[in-house]
Amino acid sequence: MPRQIECLIFFISLSSSLMFADQIVLKNGDRLTGTVVKSDGKILVLHTEFAGDVTLKYEAITQITTDEQLHVGLKNGQTVVGPMTTSDGKIKVAIKSGATVEAPKEDVAIIRNDAEQTAYDKSLHPGLLHGWNGGANVGFALARGNNQTENLALAFNAVHPTLNDKITMYASTVYAKNNAPGASPSTVADLVQGGIRYDRDLIPRLFAFVGGDFMSDALQALNLRSVVTVGLGFHAIKSDKTTLDLLGGINYTRESYATTISGTVITPAFTRKFAALTLGEDFSHKVGASTVVVQKLYFYPDLSNTGQYRGTFDLGTVTKISKWLGWQNQFGDIYVTNPPAGKKQNDVVFTTGLNIAFTPSK
Repeated sequence: MPRQIECLIFFISLSSSLMFADQIVLKNGDRLTGTVVKSDGKILVLHTEFAGDVTLKYEAITQITTDEQLHVGLKNGQTVVGPMTTSDGKIKVAIKSGATVEAPKEDVAIIRNDAEQTAYDKSLHPGLLHGWNGGANVGFALARGNNQTENLALAFNAVHPTLNDKITMYASTVYAKNNAPGASPSTVADLVQGGIRYDRDLIPRLFAFVGGDFMSDALQALNLRSVVTVGLGFHAIKSDKTTLDLLGGINYTRESYATTISGTVITPAFTRKFAALTLGEDFSHKVGASTVVVQKLYFYPDLSNTGQYRGTFDLGTVTKISKWLGWQNQFGDIYVTNPPAGKKQNDVVFTTGLNIAFTPSK
C-alpha cells in the first residue's frame, strides 16, 4: 500500500508540473516543458528544470502554450501582454481585457517574460551610476642596453547609452623618455587629452550634442587647449554591426602656449581665443565576432582667421581575447596649421597594448 501511495504522489506531482509549465512542440514532434524566457524571432530560450536554459530555433517551433503572461512585440510596433498560444501558424495572446490578439507567427519580433521585460525596461533608462560600458588600455615598453627608453600609454573610454541619449567620456596619455647620455630632448612624448560629450536624439536619425575636449602637449609647448562644442549630428548608418555619425557645429577654442626657445628664436608664452566650426564623422564596425574597428575624423576651421585650422584623425582596433581582455591598436594624427615657432604641425602617435573591458552594471 505505501508503494502505491508513493507512485500516486509522484504521478500527481509530475502531472501538476506539466500542467503549470509552458509547453513547446517542435516540427519533429519533440515536446519540451519549462518556462519561456525570451525570443528575438530567430531563437527562443526555454528555461527547464534539469537542463537549464535551452536555445531553440524559432522557425522549428510549431506550437507554444504558456500559462504565465508574456510580452509579445510584433513587427508592426504593437506590443501585447498575456498568456500565449499558437495554432495554424498564428499566435494568440489573451490580454487583460478578455480579448484575444492574433497575428501570424512570423510577425513576432520579440518575446519576453516579466523578468526579461523588467530588465529590458531598466536598460533603456539606467541610472547615472548604471549602464556604463567601455574599457581601459594599457601599453608599456622598456629598452636597456644600446637604447635606454621608456614608453607608457594609458587610455580610458566609457559610454552610457539610454533609449534617447548617450554620454561619452574618454581620456588618454602618452609619455616616452630617452635616458641615453646626451639625449636631447630626453622627453620625446608627453601628451594628455580627454573629453566628454552628451548626445540627445531629436528624431530617430537626428541628434543634438554638446561636448568639451581638453588637451596638453608638452612637445608642442601647449599648456592646455579647451574646446567647447555644440551642434547637430545625423545617424547615417545605425545597425548592430556598423554605425556612422556625421556631425556639424560651432565651438569656442582657447589655447594656452608656454615660452619656447628654438636656436636663437624665443617665442614668448601666449594665449589664443577664437570661434571655429566643428565638422566630423564617427565610424565603428564589428569585424567578425571578436574585433571592433573605430575611426574618427574631425576638422576645425578658424572663423576669425581664414586659412587657419586644426584637424584630428584617429583609427583604432580592439580584438577580444576573453570576455574582459582584449588587444588594442591605436593610431592618431593631430594637425595644427599655426603652431608656435620651431614646432612641427603634425603630432603622430601609435600605441598598442592590452584592453581591459567592462560591461553595463545591473
